[in-house]
Amino acid sequence: MRDERVKKLASVLLTHSVKVKRTEKVLIRGSLITKPLITELIDQAYSMGAYPYVELFDDEINLHLAKNYKRAQLETQANWQMQVYKDVDAVIVIIGEENDAEMAGIPKEMHQLRGEIMKPVSEFYVNNRKWVLLNYPTKGLAQKAGMSTREFEDYLFAVCTVDYDKMASAVAPLKRLMEKTDQVRILSPGTDLRFSIKDIPVIPCTGEANVPDGEIFTAPIKDSVNGTILFNTPCPYHGTTFRNVKLTFENGKITEATSDNTDKLNEILDTDEGARYIGEFAIGFNPYIEEPMGDILFDEKICGSLHFTPGEAYEEADNGNKSAVHWDMVLIQRPEYGGGEIYFDDVLIRKDGKFFLPELEALNQENLK
Repeated sequence: MRDERVKKLASVLLTHSVKVKRTEKVLIRGSLITKPLITELIDQAYSMGAYPYVELFDDEINLHLAKNYKRAQLETQANWQMQVYKDVDAVIVIIGEENDAEMAGIPKEMHQLRGEIMKPVSEFYVNNRKWVLLNYPTKGLAQKAGMSTREFEDYLFAVCTVDYDKMASAVAPLKRLMEKTDQVRILSPGTDLRFSIKDIPVIPCTGEANVPDGEIFTAPIKDSVNGTILFNTPCPYHGTTFRNVKLTFENGKITEATSDNTDKLNEILDTDEGARYIGEFAIGFNPYIEEPMGDILFDEKICGSLHFTPGEAYEEADNGNKSAVHWDMVLIQRPEYGGGEIYFDDVLIRKDGKFFLPELEALNQENLK
């Protein structure tokens, strides 16, 4: 598959997401299944006067490596990878997922070890390099979405190539409002949650780091979260999908957590102290993403949704919480999912997935399409 849609997506990635300039070095990371997009990116990067480099990875090979990770082995790999990121100007990571449960059998301690050692590497390129992460249409991802392969290809290219300039203009008033907000309240079936976002930076996401994109995020003041939230979408984490996740907070800390797999949920939340505190609060508004598919790169952008994230805070919107975990959990508030409301300083901002204030109406689904 190397058609006009692939060319358009490659152009969005190079010209909008990482804004490649002449003589800049661009690292393209992907698997063989993503080869049509990789080759298009190479050709377009050359035509722009940039220098493309490619790293290929494979899930099955990574599975065999992960079974017996050793600290010294990972430290060597981290040193190599850090040097690569220091040598390039931009990074494009293409996920070609064939089986999202590939790593489900890897022991928790191996995930933790790799996360601990590779964390400075990922933090370096996230905070010091232009980068973008995206999914490629595969049969595995189409199956997860409940679509035929061809239907999912059409869907993915539509959600990935939305008018990001229009989206950026529409979200600007929401950014200004959130920057002035102290108290947030979220109400939905099973949910009554309060917290403060006062003086935490607010970051709009319109195609620069994730594709598809369409969210705005900040973080709660670490000890300000109180109440309960019930998530009505699947919550995948390292190959295991959790359903009906319900979290109860007291002064910022998750004091009770239940799901269809409560023991494993709490095991993850006990990874470290920061895993029971929240590192991100975000609102999603991609107009073409309506239903959850168990892939967070899509699900966190669902129109009429929000996500709340146990674990590590992003450096751009830092509330001081540190953790090896960063687990985005999504709540949809459109009527067919039970509805719900978001209040900023006791003012209704969004009801049943639709922005309520006139200055925010450009973010509603019908206006962003």
